[in-house]
Amino acid sequence: MHNKELLKGAKSVLSTNNVGGLIIPAQGLYPHTVLWDSCFIAVGLSHYDLKLAQAQVEHFFSAQWQDGMVPNIIFNKLFRYFWDRWIWRSWISVNSQPGIPTSGITQPPMLAEAVVRIGKQLTPAERMLWYRRVIEHLVDYHSWLYEYRDLNHNGLITLIHPWETGLDNTPPWLASLRHQHNPFLLNLIGWLKIDKVADHLRIDAHYVDPKQRSTTLEALRLYDALRLIRRKRYDNAKILIHPTFAIEDIAYNSIFIRANTLLCEIADDIDYQLPQNLLSNMHLTRQNLNQLWDDERKSFFSRSHKTKNLLKEDSIASLLPLYSGAISKAQADLIVKAMQDKTLYQTKFPLPSVPINSSWFKPMRYWQGPTWININWLLIDGLERYGYKQLASELSEQTINLVKNSGFNEYFNPIDGSAAGVHDFSWTAALTIDLLLNKTDQKK
Repeated sequence: MHNKELLKGAKSVLSTNNVGGLIIPAQGLYPHTVLWDSCFIAVGLSHYDLKLAQAQVEHFFSAQWQDGMVPNIIFNKLFRYFWDRWIWRSWISVNSQPGIPTSGITQPPMLAEAVVRIGKQLTPAERMLWYRRVIEHLVDYHSWLYEYRDLNHNGLITLIHPWETGLDNTPPWLASLRHQHNPFLLNLIGWLKIDKVADHLRIDAHYVDPKQRSTTLEALRLYDALRLIRRKRYDNAKILIHPTFAIEDIAYNSIFIRANTLLCEIADDIDYQLPQNLLSNMHLTRQNLNQLWDDERKSFFSRSHKTKNLLKEDSIASLLPLYSGAISKAQADLIVKAMQDKTLYQTKFPLPSVPINSSWFKPMRYWQGPTWININWLLIDGLERYGYKQLASELSEQTINLVKNSGFNEYFNPIDGSAAGVHDFSWTAALTIDLLLNKTDQKK
């Protein structure tokens, strides 16, 4: 397949997943708009349909809660999705937007990245108008994170559910779920092995092989964690008195640092004065990311709020500080070394979401091994900004070829490149567009 055909196919995927001007992650399993999916989708759209790209971003700003939170899901209002909306019941929070059913948690803050990527495609005058239109929303969101999720007043954001990471069943969080939260009923299901029967009743099993998803026990633990948050009516003050889970996530904080940098760039472009307390907090986040560095292992890890200990389970999250732009060149070199290590992340179809020498590694199970295009995209961006131009180009080419050979799937086997997850996945298509067109621009 030639690159022109690949580009055409990617645009076709986004067109197929366009539901009334909003692009969902995929037909069937993912009928609702999802925060960081929509940001990645907007990046791809910005190359050829700016109004549609802007619509994806503004859709989430329209659902922004009154306290500033941007939810990770906005639910389709069709009757057949009543149960999805009922599971979350966002309307029980005094902060939710009336008439807009959403989740009650957030997701990686990719909005500023999407806003800037769109801005780069606009004329200077249009860019100014675009930035002025969205900056208050971004300021409110970043301020909310500091006000409600900076539990240790060190600038590092604490997450209260694995779904907030975007890397749902990633090993550090799964280990925390197993060790800190084991309701008797879930233990009983595990002992009796009833979960094997439940595999056949799962909705996602209608679309994807259950072996490629979170296990049923993992899914039940994730749901129970949601139930506990919902019981507090999504009131962060109450949730965080005795949180079931509270983790300073390395992936989230790395993305947040980059988002802060981009927010400052947006503000500078339009002569907008950011609040001084927000600027001070931004400095703290950047400065204190090194609190999540383990000098013995020479790696970054997430940290438990409860124990104050680093969660030393290896995953792709440990590489994402490269995207933050806040680490030293020596630390960046160590991350690149891990990326090039054939016992860790240097597979035939990089980059696996868990290193291949990990006991957690399963090449086809969701965030426990497969290669994801969005993570490659984030790391390509980080590599370029740290000066690893050749490595960034190689990873970009490998990523494009993976999609070219295996299709626009949700994720891929890092060993043999086979497709996994759902077909015609929007962010795979959108980021392929961006990689293809950036590659074309570099040749000019």
